[in-house]
Order: sequence, then structure tokens, then C-alpha cells
Amino acid sequence: MGFWLFVTVMDLLVPAIMLYFGRRFQKKPPEKINQIYGYRTARSMKNQETWRFAHETCGRLWVRLGAVLLLLSLAAAVMTFGRGVETAGIVSAVVVVVQMVVVIGSIVPVERALKRNFDDQGRKRN
Repeated sequence: MGFWLFVTVMDLLVPAIMLYFGRRFQKKPPEKINQIYGYRTARSMKNQETWRFAHETCGRLWVRLGAVLLLLSLAAAVMTFGRGVETAGIVSAVVVVVQMVVVIGSIVPVERALKRNFDDQGRKRN
């Protein structure tokens, strides 16, 4: 039971962080472009407008994806309740891999939105 509880809590961390930062990026993104905190890509850091747009876009996406991942992670945890340590560990590892693919994959739609809305110099398209 202890191991199951541990992996369940660990599996819920990524969706919880996505939900938290998604909301934060939407409501109060980092004010200034920086190298420490925020959605930092070459395209998002062109200027203040692209920076703000990237955070709003990433924030909306992370809230939706975080909610879905939270539900899927909880479902996986419920399915492994009462099973052996090995089963819980394997399912947890699969959940974490899926979560990482989703987090890293979320860069693609944000970058596409930036490319669609801004030119290479970071100026807003009409």
C-alpha cells in the first residue's frame, strides 16, 4: 500500500505542476523576458509581445493537458490499487513516460501558434 501511494503521488506531480503553471502563465506570466523562468524558446523571446503570447498560449494548453493527464494518472492508479509492487511500478513508469511526451510535445503547438501569428522578426502578422 505504501509503494502504491508513493507512485500515485509522484504520478500526480506533473499534471499538478502543469495545472499550476498553466494558470500562472495565463494570469500572471513572467513580466520580463529572462533566461531562468517561463516558456523560453528563441521564437518566444523575440520581444515582449511574443513572450506574452507564448505564455498565454502555453498556459491554456497546459491547463487542458494537465487536467486530462490528472484524470488518466488517477485512472491508472485506481487500476493498480491492490496489485503488486512490480505492477504498480511498471504502470507508474508508463504514466511518467506519457506525461513527459505530452509536456515536451506541448512545445509544438505553441511554436506553431507563434509562427502563425508573428513573422521571423517577432512582428505581429495581420
